Amino acid sequence: MFRFSRPVLQALKKTTGVFGLNVHPDPLPELIKTYESTLTTLSSAPHTSVYRQSAEALTRHKLNIVKGVNGDTAEAEKQLNEGQIEESLVIAADELSLAAKLLEWKA
Repeated sequence: MFRFSRPVLQALKKTTGVFGLNVHPDPLPELIKTYESTLTTLSSAPHTSVYRQSAEALTRHKLNIVKGVNGDTAEAEKQLNEGQIEESLVIAADELSLAAKLLEWKA
């Protein structure tokens, strides 16, 4: 049996089965980038902010999971427990957007 590299297996995925949610060709680097952007955005919030503390802890936990799976998308999906990896990308983007809006509203 042939061994496929992980990006090739992700590329073989034709659909997510979720209307409007397309398959991402290489989701893990994008997810890492989004988590890191969220942490950067949250660093502007006051240290005493409960939202900052909880969102930062959750984002760091998820970032450690994604970095720890060594490129294995299926393992990342399993450990994140948010559905498909594309759904995790949407959740991460929403959290980044919310963090930015929170800082804007508090300014």
